[in-house]
Formats: sequence, C-alpha cells, structure tokens
Amino acid sequence: MKLLVSPMNVQEAIAAEQGGADIIDVKNPKEGSLGANFPWVIAQIKSSITKPLSATIGDFGFKPGTASLAALGAAVAGAQYIKVGLYDIHTPEQAYELLAGITRAVRTFDAEKTIVASAYSDYSRIGSISPYELPEAAKKADVDVVMVDTGIKDGKSTFEFMSNEELKRFVGLAHDNRLHCAIAGSIKFEDIPAIKNIAPDIIGVRGMVCGGDRTEAIRPELVRKLKAMLG
Repeated sequence: MKLLVSPMNVQEAIAAEQGGADIIDVKNPKEGSLGANFPWVIAQIKSSITKPLSATIGDFGFKPGTASLAALGAAVAGAQYIKVGLYDIHTPEQAYELLAGITRAVRTFDAEKTIVASAYSDYSRIGSISPYELPEAAKKADVDVVMVDTGIKDGKSTFEFMSNEELKRFVGLAHDNRLHCAIAGSIKFEDIPAIKNIAPDIIGVRGMVCGGDRTEAIRPELVRKLKAMLG
C-alpha cells in the first residue's frame, strides 16, 4: 500500500518526503477538499523532491473544457499524477465526459501521466455521484486510479459515511475494472487496522500527519509513524 501525503508548499513537501511518503500530492486546502495549488508551487516542489509528484486540480462541476485545461497545466508544471474531484458531477455520463477530456488533454502532452478521479464518501450530503458509479465511467475514460475522499472538510471521516464493507465494495469495483484505488478523507491513526483490512492500493492523508489539524504544517515524525504502521 502506497502512502500519499498532501503538502501545500515546498517545506511541507520536503517534510513529507523525509517522513517516507511514497507520493507527494500538492494541493491547496484553502480551495476545498481537492483544491488546486499554483503552477509555480507545483514546479518548485517538483524541483525539491525525488518522489513521484501528484497535483490536485480542484473539486469540479460539469466543466469538461475547464477541467481539461487545468489538468494540462498540472501536467506541464511537472505532476506525474493529475487528480480531479467530481464534486458537482451527478451522473456516470457527466463523469465520463469530464474524465475523457482530461485524459485526452494530458495524454496528448505525455502518454505516461497517471490520471486520478475522486468521488466522495459523503456524496449523499453534497449531492454528487456515488463512488460505486465511478469505476466503470473511469475505466471507459482511460483513467488509472479512482479514489474516495470527503468533500466537506469538517473533521468527519470517510469511515463516518461508508462502512468497511462499503469501502471493500469500492475497492473491489475498482479492481474489477483493472483500476488502482485510493482511500482518503480525514483518516486517523486508529483507522489504520481497518484500512489495512480493506486493502486499497493507496492511502491519502494530510490532517493526521499535521497533528490532527489540516491547517497546520506536516510533521515528518508523524509521516514516519504512519509509514511504519502501514508496513
């Protein structure tokens, strides 16, 4: 299981790498769950680390053109993984059209980039597409990784919206469609035994390695602790 840690600046990215993160995922928490950071920040972090770089491009509504352009910008800035949130997407058809535009834009620039599509564990309270509808649409659009995160960052965990069995079902649907899968969303250290049992390919964190407050700085010793727990 790979550990993805989400810094918002160079200093946090270095701390995440020092702690043993496998993927450095640049985001801007001020702009939402998958808030996008600036292209120059992505480029600065790219030049400061050695681990694979991911970048979020935002919590999107149905704007395929805007999403495609944002994804291309993240790819040009140096991200290997380009991650989009389907926050205001309501149907598999909308998901497919948005994701197909992103994959076409990015893969025309560089065929080796990795596309990540995120649904939300709290989809019922934000009115977005169910995570269970994502894998098939993502596979059709040539996406590589599907994930679940929390759309509203109010301290509630993915485990408060989806049970262990429901998360296992999501992982199974991803693997059935030959996709990798990730789980994120205010995960806590006490959730790690359940995460290991559910067995996603990637676990994504920020708040737990900031001491429980995602607005604080990433602490390398907490990243190290989490990495050891994951084995």
